[in-house]
Amino acid sequence: MKETTKKRKKAILGFKEACGREWMVEQLYRIYESGKEGFDSMMLKLGRKMAETIMYIDREETAGPDYMPLSTDIRKWASQSGSVYIGDQKIKKVHHPRLRGPEGEIVLQSYQKMKEPGGFSDELLAKVLRGISCRKYKETVTEAAEAFGVSASTISTHIIKATAKKLQEFKERSLSSFEPFAVFIDTVHRGGDAFIVGLGVDVKGKKMPLGFWQGATENHEICEELLSDMERRGLKLTKRIIWITDGGKGVIKTLKDRFGKKLLHQRCTIHKDRNIQRHLAKRYRKEAHRRFKTALEQNSYKDARLMLLDMEKWLRGINESAADSLQEAFEEILTLHRLKIPGILRKTLHSTNPIESMFSTVRDAEGNIKRYRKGGMTQRWLAAVLLYAEKGFKRIKGYASIPAVIRSIEAEVENNETVRKAA
Repeated sequence: MKETTKKRKKAILGFKEACGREWMVEQLYRIYESGKEGFDSMMLKLGRKMAETIMYIDREETAGPDYMPLSTDIRKWASQSGSVYIGDQKIKKVHHPRLRGPEGEIVLQSYQKMKEPGGFSDELLAKVLRGISCRKYKETVTEAAEAFGVSASTISTHIIKATAKKLQEFKERSLSSFEPFAVFIDTVHRGGDAFIVGLGVDVKGKKMPLGFWQGATENHEICEELLSDMERRGLKLTKRIIWITDGGKGVIKTLKDRFGKKLLHQRCTIHKDRNIQRHLAKRYRKEAHRRFKTALEQNSYKDARLMLLDMEKWLRGINESAADSLQEAFEEILTLHRLKIPGILRKTLHSTNPIESMFSTVRDAEGNIKRYRKGGMTQRWLAAVLLYAEKGFKRIKGYASIPAVIRSIEAEVENNETVRKAA
């Protein structure tokens, strides 16, 4: 293979990793549909992101970080939608950070320059693209910022200090006031390590990242460390909590060791649906998905169970492994039905989608980090992003039904205790 071809492939791979595969695929389809117009659109989006980054760095250099302002007379003053030029094309809806001084608004040098046609030149945008493709994110931001008069020394130090502060805040905050109704547990991989993360839903339907624990892989010991850490910070873990997981054996073993076989465990139905389909030939997958989905749409436990039993018989005649996959988690798939959880609330709790949605924010925010130098760096960034994601959380749909569900859970736990004592 020619050296130029190797370099080209390496550049394409770096660009794909920097921006994220899903974003790249989306842009690719747009380019297919609109040709050059679609490609130009993608270029301008990258330019907009870089322009906003430069302006926020410029504001920090002018006013200083929040915890150490350079002057009491200069105040950061939110931001507003503005416009800049990238090459000779005017780009609207760019977030423009603002500053106020004793005599009114202070215009950022970078914003003023980008307001002029050619201020953010095509050549500079080309450098940004080359920097991203070569995984030189820090150098790319630094060089682009310097082109607008922003010094490099203000960039990385402030970011490190800010994320370290977020890590301390996240890992030490008390959970004693959090009343858990349900807890999602899943794993996100960052910098070559596995981070088991807990996302809680309280009795009022509010979500909150409860903690994370770092390990080489997702296993029983790491999950136990996570639960112990949450308890140390005041979280009350009881048999009345609904646990939602994707079926990882280490996580399930930890939960069963702590709460016994009667723990309230809901297996992610989306993962189970996919696992079943993997065993099947393509001609059967659509029908298997339809049967599985129809069964879980039933409101009563009895109806849903009968339909899944019928599906298992159908699978036995096609593929024994697919039938075994369904049988392996049969009752755990129907935990929410057994607890008589209403349909709207059940849609939130039947899968690990809520925590995976949070992980999507983590990947988007950390997408430009290509090399984690130490374990502390991965933890700092993860904590900072989880706290950032928390700000956008809303109450889960169907939260008004939670008090009734709690009463149902109390009745089931008391009944299990009575049966145990009688035995």
